Amino acid sequence: MKEVVEKLEIGEREAIQNIIANALKMGGAFSLWRKPNSTEKVLMICNSGSVELDEISLEESVPGFVFAPFDPSQKKIFLTADIVFRFSMGKLQETNPDHRWWTTFDKRENEVPQKLKYHLKPGRDSSPSNYQELVQLGIKKIEEGELEKIVPSRFQEVTLAEDFDILQTFHTLCEKHPQAMVSLVSSTATGTWLGATPELLVSIDKNSKFKTHALAGTQPYHSSINVKSVAWTQKEIEEQALVSRYIINCFKKIRVREYLEHGPKTVVAGNVMHLKTDYEVDMNEINFPQLGSVMLKLLHPTSAVCGMPLEPALNFLRKYEGYDREFYSGHLGPINFDNESHVFVNLRCLQLMESSARLYAGAGVTLDSNPEKEFLETEMKMRNLIVLIAPQS
Repeated sequence: MKEVVEKLEIGEREAIQNIIANALKMGGAFSLWRKPNSTEKVLMICNSGSVELDEISLEESVPGFVFAPFDPSQKKIFLTADIVFRFSMGKLQETNPDHRWWTTFDKRENEVPQKLKYHLKPGRDSSPSNYQELVQLGIKKIEEGELEKIVPSRFQEVTLAEDFDILQTFHTLCEKHPQAMVSLVSSTATGTWLGATPELLVSIDKNSKFKTHALAGTQPYHSSINVKSVAWTQKEIEEQALVSRYIINCFKKIRVREYLEHGPKTVVAGNVMHLKTDYEVDMNEINFPQLGSVMLKLLHPTSAVCGMPLEPALNFLRKYEGYDREFYSGHLGPINFDNESHVFVNLRCLQLMESSARLYAGAGVTLDSNPEKEFLETEMKMRNLIVLIAPQS
């Protein structure tokens, strides 16, 4: 019989740092996240080692956290939820009553090093293509009829400020991006990644409601803009419509016709705006309990991060992009947590290096694209993180 542990009024940030420090000392992995429009932060410790999987079954999986690469042919990383800590209202509210961890926590509370030693995975050697030339090549392939849309990406290596603290940056992202899925993941298999993604891939709640959305089109945002009166260009409208069409085609493949569609509407994600259309299916009504796993496999990689048609777009990126995206534009999120699964596309993210970070961004390219504008769009998307991590002049 599980023993009840008293709720502890320990400061949130101090507790998170202490627990992570002890997890890292013992060679464990962790994932820390805050879901969109939520104030609760969840810290999950995996001390049993990550697992590599070909596919994730949302219905049959044990509780844990998935961290999957962009390339669907590569293995997905799964961290089991060995120990879970929840934080709300700035305090550690409850935890799994594991005495070994609590003893470790109590004894080492005052021994936390100033800089934690996160799991680091060296960035793979690469020769990224000139981005504007890559966009121009994508436009050429669209003109020739090989592609409808392509989403080339790039990365930028940024030297970290001397006082950079990735945990502090996580908390700052939570404050600045209340509608994003903010996550920090560290394991030997993945390295350490931080992000604040606006894009939901698959969600299943405890009432068996399936949700996904089509998110595309980008414009700069500042507080003086009235979101309800934003005008979008034909290029941006078509770009987002292609993502919506991709989702609807996935529904058609599995003969799902009973879905709700809301949008498109303008939404804010930090310093940018996007067009978003929401989709919802009642899995009980259509008697399709495996819908989440089936759609996860069909949707990834979506046309919002890869292109259309899928296989030619994926082959184009493998051949011409010039680097391995690894976990950028893959997917991540808690699986079978409280009888719910919430999986997001890994965007607006960085990979932690020894004294730098690798930031990633892409842009949707259609027939009406302009290479210089697409490059500036990637700059805009990286800006949210650069201002938090780079030395300020």
